[in-house]
Amino acid sequence: MTEASKKNIYPLLILLLLGGFLIFLAWSAFQAAGLGSKVTDADYYSKGLKYNSTMIEKRAAEVLGWSIETRLDGRTLEFHLIDHEGGEVDRALGTLYLVIPGTAENIHLPLQEVASGFYRVNLGDSITGTIQARLELEREGVRLNRQLLLNF
Repeated sequence: MTEASKKNIYPLLILLLLGGFLIFLAWSAFQAAGLGSKVTDADYYSKGLKYNSTMIEKRAAEVLGWSIETRLDGRTLEFHLIDHEGGEVDRALGTLYLVIPGTAENIHLPLQEVASGFYRVNLGDSITGTIQARLELEREGVRLNRQLLLNF
């Protein structure tokens, strides 16, 4: 065997592999720079795996035209839930979720319907400071969520 017939092809294969990698790298950088994000809702990541069901409930509440008025009277938080015609929305199940700084668990307070469309929850004396809260009202598969910031 002569020297010409024993050519080593490994350097050529390594160069082809590196070249292919660089071409793929350039293509992926072009794709990432050109298409932009497919996420159009800023709240997508905050809702996690329940995003689609949450959006369906939110759209249902918007179609029904629900709106809520909030009032704080001392340590009692009151809500007035009305529909698009101004009528009271009664028999809704409501919960207020409080995020207390420095504690591991959230506090879940059920709302009580005191009159047709009027819901109330007593916050108690132990809750102080700036508290993030989430209000959730639901009736017949339609859910209304609101974020609140309470200062005591």
